[in-house]
Amino acid sequence: MKKGILYFLLFVVIAILGSAVYTVFFLKQKEQMAEAFYRTQTAEVGDIVLKTIASGSIQPRKEILIKPQVSGIVKTVHVEAGDIVQKGDVIAEVKIVPNMSALSSAENRLYRAQITLEDAQTTFDRNSALFEQGVMSAMDIQRDEVALKQANEEFLGAKDNLRIVQEGVTSRGGSASNTLVRSTITGMVLEVPTKEGNSVIEANNFNDGTTIASVADMQDLIFIGKIDESEVEKLHADMDIVLSIGAIEDLTYQATLEHISPKGVEESGAIQFEVKAAVLLEEGQFLRAGYSANAEVVLDKRTDVLTLSEMLIQYEGVNPFVEVEVAENTYEKREVELGLSDGLVVEVLSGVTLEDKIKIWNKPSYEKIKRKGGRKKH
Repeated sequence: MKKGILYFLLFVVIAILGSAVYTVFFLKQKEQMAEAFYRTQTAEVGDIVLKTIASGSIQPRKEILIKPQVSGIVKTVHVEAGDIVQKGDVIAEVKIVPNMSALSSAENRLYRAQITLEDAQTTFDRNSALFEQGVMSAMDIQRDEVALKQANEEFLGAKDNLRIVQEGVTSRGGSASNTLVRSTITGMVLEVPTKEGNSVIEANNFNDGTTIASVADMQDLIFIGKIDESEVEKLHADMDIVLSIGAIEDLTYQATLEHISPKGVEESGAIQFEVKAAVLLEEGQFLRAGYSANAEVVLDKRTDVLTLSEMLIQYEGVNPFVEVEVAENTYEKREVELGLSDGLVVEVLSGVTLEDKIKIWNKPSYEKIKRKGGRKKH
């Protein structure tokens, strides 16, 4: 019985000693563990520019589709993409393939007009002789003369109509011909989708017609893009825009905002509004139609203001604050009043100065501390 008690007491003593040794060892290791030290950063004086980006493309303001005035087969194409044309220049020639019904009607009209003309001529000649003999009055011969002139005009009209059906030109039209496809504006030929030998259809009430070529003024370009509804109310006409062209590196182009669509369109769950801006090209500059571009719009700007990195700002509810170093590795909480932010840098209206060292709270460093008789401070 006594031995059992002694064994129990010995076990208790050993357990207590073991716990004491572990505790001392743990505390010693804890004192020598790394202590967190935070880096600091100070405020700076700088500029803050709040910008938004609109994606879109470069397009000519006026792009005209040139279409034929008659249906037929393209006989000759006089231009190719990239050529400069003047208003009225011939772009292509169309050879008419006569419609058999229209051709038959035109021939019949000419035949009837010829019969009428011959009859009017015979009547006029006969009555002229009678007028000279004093048998007919001047009024009667005048009526016959008018009838002859009308019959002659009808004959010429029928003849021209037949030639239009067959060739697309008139004998009295001079150089005018609806088989010649002419440019309606001065500009650059962007595309010639129709080739020689292609059949073409004239524009009418039931058909848009076949496009012979597209012509545009490449010195009058606009940027067409989309902007999110959250930023559209910050825009207004005449705002300056900087364009970056995807295909052209290290160059930017100036533009002026002209139009903001009054109606948005849903795209991928977001409402987008179309914007248009006039591209301001300098002398010698050239942009191709269809280039993809990004428009950088300055929404707001601050110059020479006190700024802080956004990563230094902490929030308690909706109230922003920073931690300012007041002694080595000792910080105090300080509320700040913020202004404009571009997402990376924010304007500080009050709360800190240029001399304050602000804790970068999420970037601690660790350093082991050796102790000999006391704690060494860092």
